[in-house]
Amino acid sequence: MAAVRRKGARAYVSVTQSEMTEKVEKYAPLVKRIALHLKARLPANVEVDDLIQVGMIGLMDAINHYEQGHGASFETYASIRIRGSMIDELRALDWVPRSVYQNGKLISNAIHKLTVSLGRDPKETEIAQELGVSLNKYHQMLQDSVATQLIGFEDLGVTDDVISENIHNHNEDKPFAYLSSLEFKKALANSIKELPEREQLILSLYYTDELNLKEIGKVLGISESRACQLMSQSMGRLRSMLKDWDNKS
Repeated sequence: MAAVRRKGARAYVSVTQSEMTEKVEKYAPLVKRIALHLKARLPANVEVDDLIQVGMIGLMDAINHYEQGHGASFETYASIRIRGSMIDELRALDWVPRSVYQNGKLISNAIHKLTVSLGRDPKETEIAQELGVSLNKYHQMLQDSVATQLIGFEDLGVTDDVISENIHNHNEDKPFAYLSSLEFKKALANSIKELPEREQLILSLYYTDELNLKEIGKVLGISESRACQLMSQSMGRLRSMLKDWDNKS
């Protein structure tokens, strides 16, 4: 039976080897599902088996550090740990050029500036003009930057530092308070409602139904590359909408 250690008002469970084995076997399918979901938007040279391997390390880390009563289910907590392990490994490999990350920020900033000045969602042609590039070049920037969007919280306005701090800082009373706050959920839900209808649908198909971009293209009757562009653009719009809220938080 697991031994319970106490720190303040929270209980920490010391996991035995048999309990570790049992949970690893139970949640191994979760690791594989997350790995396949990430693999769908990664270059061909990234092996899914490598993602699963580092994801299993994240799972075991989650089992060892999960706190009873911290407000998040184990599966939610483990999912963040598993994704985090995979993404840390990908970033260590430095597989995405720095220019791609910079282009993603430029797109988000351009959308934010135009939204404020125009009082509405800017059109693709307007965003391209603000960036000083052709429409074809803008579409290419969108397609390239979607590969950097690996984790939902980061994509939707919550930074890696915030996630890491809330997961690892056991001195805080509510480690997951920021991620699960009603204010963020409301801000995110309201922002999604303001997206163009097709972009709302793409986000739903991608994050809720867990379809990949090729499958989304088939559902919408568009090419995979166009689905990729719209996905990236929707993320740019959301980051723009949530920028002021995130700064205040």
